[in-house]
Order: sequence, then structure tokens, then C-alpha cells
Amino acid sequence: MDKLKIIEKDYTKKEYPDFRVGDTLKVLTKIPEGDKIRLHPFEGVVIAKKGSGLHTIFTVRKISYGEGIERVFPLCSPVIERIEVVKRGKVKRAKLYYLRGKIGKHATKIASDEEKVSNQ
Repeated sequence: MDKLKIIEKDYTKKEYPDFRVGDTLKVLTKIPEGDKIRLHPFEGVVIAKKGSGLHTIFTVRKISYGEGIERVFPLCSPVIERIEVVKRGKVKRAKLYYLRGKIGKHATKIASDEEKVSNQ
């Protein structure tokens, strides 16, 4: 095995669910408020996934009050508390950048396998 992969294996202690582009995720991030840490959910569609190992990043897009919001997360970030897969999507592309030009229901319409993923 490559030495770099052995070192990366030591640093990847968290287990994340297997998700793909087109899936709807709920990413719970840690936000410090005073002396407490609050979990803030960001729920949206994965429009891009790039990299491998410790260097994996993914982009999540959601529509909030009619405005599109995208957020890029490193997979192995200490800010991420957990990732939940809300719905599996079935898409034919690796990057869903075309959703940026869609408005309303067309922006959230992705064919799904009609299976809701339960929280494990």
C-alpha cells in the first residue's frame, strides 16, 4: 500500500455515508456561539464531488427564499459533525451545474429511486 494512503487512513477516523452527485444531503456543521457549540443543518442537492481520500470536496446547493445558495465542504473537515442522506437521486451527469440556471420547481427536480433513506 502507498505510504500516503497509510497516513491518510490514520487521519480519517469519521465514517461518512456513501453519497453521489444528485443525492439530497443534510450536512450538520458546528458553529461556536459563546462557550457552546451549535449544530447548524445545511440541506441541499450535491451538484459536484471532486478529489479522493482526504482531499475530497463536495458542493451542496439549496434554494433559500428564492435565492440559490451553494456551499463547498471538505469531506474530512473538523467542522462537519455528521452527514445524513435524505434522498437518493438518479442523474446522468457528474456535475449538475445546469441547476444554477433553473428556477423554482425545475431547480429541485431530480429523478429519484423513490426510496427515502432512514437515519441510521
